[in-house]
Amino acid sequence: MGGYRDRLEIIADILSVVSLKPKKTQIMYQANLSFRVLQKYLARMSDSSLICFEAENRCYILTAKGKVFLETYREYSKRNRKAEKIFSEVNLKKETLEKLFNQ
Repeated sequence: MGGYRDRLEIIADILSVVSLKPKKTQIMYQANLSFRVLQKYLARMSDSSLICFEAENRCYILTAKGKVFLETYREYSKRNRKAEKIFSEVNLKKETLEKLFNQ
């Protein structure tokens, strides 16, 4: 992880950690979030039924809906990286054409 992450990436990072049935502190460190930001996300993700808190073991658990979200995000992310690469290549060709025209 590096640089700024968007909301979906933060959610996916949290869900990846939650798939290991961690406690809140483990999620905070592994997802690289402040406690305040983590609290906000955990509340929203619980409300959305992506995760649930297991009181007996004092850990978070990934729900079936959370698993679907994570799988869908991973597919989206993979396709998005490919699309960004193609877009970058297209822009490079455009710049080459502009330079050729302006010479």
